[in-house]
Amino acid sequence: MAQEQVTIRTADGDCPTYVVTPEGTGPWPAVIIYMDALGMRPALLGIASRLAENGYLALLPDLFYRSIPYDIPTPTEVFAKGEFMKIIGPLMEKTGPTQAAADTRQYLDYLDTRDDVKGGKVGTVGFCMGGGMALAAAGTYPDRIAAAASYHGGNLATDKPNSPHLFAPKITGEIYVAGADNDHSYPPEMHEKVKAAFDEAGVTYRAEIYPGALHGWMKPDFPIYNEEAAERGWREMLALFARNLG
Repeated sequence: MAQEQVTIRTADGDCPTYVVTPEGTGPWPAVIIYMDALGMRPALLGIASRLAENGYLALLPDLFYRSIPYDIPTPTEVFAKGEFMKIIGPLMEKTGPTQAAADTRQYLDYLDTRDDVKGGKVGTVGFCMGGGMALAAAGTYPDRIAAAASYHGGNLATDKPNSPHLFAPKITGEIYVAGADNDHSYPPEMHEKVKAAFDEAGVTYRAEIYPGALHGWMKPDFPIYNEEAAERGWREMLALFARNLG
C-alpha cells in the first residue's frame, strides 16, 4: 500500500487529507471516509489501509480542518475523563451534514484529477459523527455516490433542517445503516424513523441493529471496541462496495 498526504481546498479553507492506495498502479474504485469526532489518528488510517488492502483508493479528509490546530486526547483518555462533549463539542459545532456535503464537492473534484481512480462512481462510509455525513453526501451527489454506509451514526433523524434522513428522497445509491442496541444518540424510535424515510423515498437499503454492540464498536482504539461486531460490519461494508463499485 501507498500513503500520501494532500491538501484539498474547500470554501472554508485547506483540508488536510490522507490518500491510501492498494499495491500496484490501479485504477481502483474510490471510497471517501467520514471520520468520528475523536479527530485524525492512527485508527482512522487503519480503516483507510484496510479498504486499500481490499482494492479501494481510500480518501480520508480531516473534517475538523476548520479548527486546526486542535488537540484531542486519545479515545481511552477522553472516555476515562467522562467529559466527551466538553472536549469535542466545540469542534463538532463547526461541522455537520451540511458542511460535509458541501466539502464533498471538492473531494469528488480532487478524485477526478487522479488517473488511478476507476470510474466516476464512489462509495462513502462514516462512523459516529461521520455516519450522517456519509448519508448526506449520498443525497447531495446521487449521480456520483453509488453506495454509502453508516456505522454507529448518531442523530440520523432529528428535527433539524439538515437531519441526514431528510436527504433520503434524493439518494439513488445503495445504503447500509448499522446501529448499536445501546446508543442514546440513535435510540429505537430514531432507527424506525430512518427506515420510514428510506421506505417512503424508495431507497435501496438495509438498516440493522447490532445486538450487544455499543456506540463506537467499530473503532479498535475505543474502550468499547467489539471485534465480533466490527468484523460483521466490515463484511457488510465490503460486500456493499463490491456490489456497487465493482
